Amino acid sequence: MGTLACLSATAAIVAFKVHAVTSGPVPGLAARSASVTADVVITDDPRVRPHRGGVVQRDSAVVEARMVSVTSATERFAVDVPIVLFGSGEGWSTLLPSQKVRVRGRLGPAEAGELTAAVLLVRGGPELLGDPSAAQTVAGEVRAGLREASDVLPPGQRGLLPGLVVGDVSRMDDQIRQDFTTAGLSHLTAVSGANLALIAGAVLALARIAGLPLPLRALLMIVAMLGFAVVARPSPSVLRALVMGSIAAVALGAGRPKDGVAVLSATVLGLILFDPGLARQYGFALSVFATGGILVLAPRWRERLAERMPMLAAEAVAVPAAAQAAVTPVLVLMSGRLDLVAVPANLLAGPAVAPATVLGFAAAVVAPLSMGAAQILVHPAGWAAGWIIVVAEHAAAVPMATIGWPGGLAGLVLLAAAAVTVWAVMRRRAYRRAALALLAGALVAVLVAGPVSSPWPPPGWLLVACDVGQGDALAVSAGPGRAIVIDTGPEPGPVDRCLRDLDVRQVPLMVLTHPHLDHVGGLEGAMRGRAVGAALVSPGRVPERESARVSWRLRARGVPEWVMPPGTRWRFGGAEITVIAPSSDAPRQGPGEGAVANNASIVLLVRWFAPAGGLIGSALLAGDLETESQALLARAGVPSVDVLKVPHHGSRRQDPGFLGATRARAALISVGAVNDYGHPAPLTTQRLGLLGMRVYRTDLSGDLAVTAQEGRLGIVPRKG
Repeated sequence: MGTLACLSATAAIVAFKVHAVTSGPVPGLAARSASVTADVVITDDPRVRPHRGGVVQRDSAVVEARMVSVTSATERFAVDVPIVLFGSGEGWSTLLPSQKVRVRGRLGPAEAGELTAAVLLVRGGPELLGDPSAAQTVAGEVRAGLREASDVLPPGQRGLLPGLVVGDVSRMDDQIRQDFTTAGLSHLTAVSGANLALIAGAVLALARIAGLPLPLRALLMIVAMLGFAVVARPSPSVLRALVMGSIAAVALGAGRPKDGVAVLSATVLGLILFDPGLARQYGFALSVFATGGILVLAPRWRERLAERMPMLAAEAVAVPAAAQAAVTPVLVLMSGRLDLVAVPANLLAGPAVAPATVLGFAAAVVAPLSMGAAQILVHPAGWAAGWIIVVAEHAAAVPMATIGWPGGLAGLVLLAAAAVTVWAVMRRRAYRRAALALLAGALVAVLVAGPVSSPWPPPGWLLVACDVGQGDALAVSAGPGRAIVIDTGPEPGPVDRCLRDLDVRQVPLMVLTHPHLDHVGGLEGAMRGRAVGAALVSPGRVPERESARVSWRLRARGVPEWVMPPGTRWRFGGAEITVIAPSSDAPRQGPGEGAVANNASIVLLVRWFAPAGGLIGSALLAGDLETESQALLARAGVPSVDVLKVPHHGSRRQDPGFLGATRARAALISVGAVNDYGHPAPLTTQRLGLLGMRVYRTDLSGDLAVTAQEGRLGIVPRKG
């Protein structure tokens, strides 16, 4: 009877919500793609994303809001419906929840199945109509204070700590984010019940030390959890934990025991009735399943493990194992994969989460009052965050850290069959020993035989074109652990990953061919943990804003900035690098600022010599040169080479005379699989083929290595 009542209540609430967002003037205007002016109240932090496909960085934003009024060409309506805003340009990143703004744009239908009335494609920036509420203003100051206090930490810790504490991942490095996902640690930056429990536990411990009575302890816990939820934003997992924690606090204050499973069930029902849209969010499902696993499975597993190890160790193993086992079916549905290193990674990272969260939140609260005191608290929190980064990095590097698995219902059935098989095998001692022996053999095969059979980088590598998406990043070997880095791609993560795979620890010379984002955006990643001798930059300082940003980053790291004329030459091990262009007095050429910057790219000739002194081969690295500078070089004389790094990602703007004069046998094109430029142009790839060059592309083959074997050059793609 109770189940039927719950189902009926849920169905009624869902029907009411669906009717609210599918009827009224807003869905009708959206169906006609009407241009409107709307007053909206922001309901969540804007998700600002840098645009990676252009010459300079342009931000776009996705903002959840409630529309309170809408004006079309003929009518004005007072409404109260949820919408999603898509905007670009300035003014979005500073908005806070509860702030009222006016926007103009074109309405469109909402995505099917979402409890949203419409989407609004905004033209221009938002017009402020009011300030955020007092609570949200304080929360914004606390979050900003934590970011400012974290500035004293190294880059990786600086970006991660606000994510661990309040879910602010706006400065988190892309490579660290990717490592967290691979290692099964991404939940640490999605603020959840664990964060809330840590804050509540710290407050409870202080209240107990102060000798406060139980009711007052419970009240302080609820206040602390409410404050944390406002600062961290009420995500689905935070809402669940807030309700459960409040119920637990009331039970504590009343001195009555609580049933965790019953509290979880009541919490889930209440939240679904309050916001039916939670039922479609994987974050909410993961939070509920993880909590359920900890409540149901962890106690039994802990007792069994305690027979073979100390209770504290048994607890440390049972909790992450139970949570991971419970969420695995949801992960299979969500992403079609199994995270094999998640349990050991969480086991190793777990001890650092509590100090990072508690000290980080304390620093955030103290920062508006005393930044110096906040920075003192941030340092040990940063050490804890640094340990988590190390765990994620090493766990993500383990072969087969994640494996593919069929998604959907078939994947769940296969997972259930695998679980039953494992359970049946592990029940009997003889079978268990055989299974463990087979597992040990498989691990040896993966960890030892796998890397031996398919090593990367290939032996004798001379140059690697890194797969960094729509951009350029190349490494020229300068001896063991050393490489010359030419450009760094659009983001820090991919170039850092590439250089780590190559075991590059020192960069005696970094060359930044020209200051466009797709060539210098990953500068921090290329310098991370590596000693950089000097940076060679183009005499063309266009665009000025990005050029100034590059200079500031180099000065901050103490890296000297050089401008060298054509003919300058260096020798690093067996590699000789010569500057071919441009000269400082070269005229600016090209239709528009973007082409002017491209035509001022540094062009390098790389030649490789055997230990005995004979020439092995050569390559021409031509940056983003376009037709004007290519034609000028062709008239002046282009050296014949074996390998050509095709200029400007294989765009249409190629001079046939320049391409032919290189007489290259292989052409490398660094290009992103998804780009809105049409790179590489079919005309260019056809022309390269007609000139006798074999074309290799990073979007199709991943990293591309130029190797030397028995005195001959070869190209080894990482994929295919």
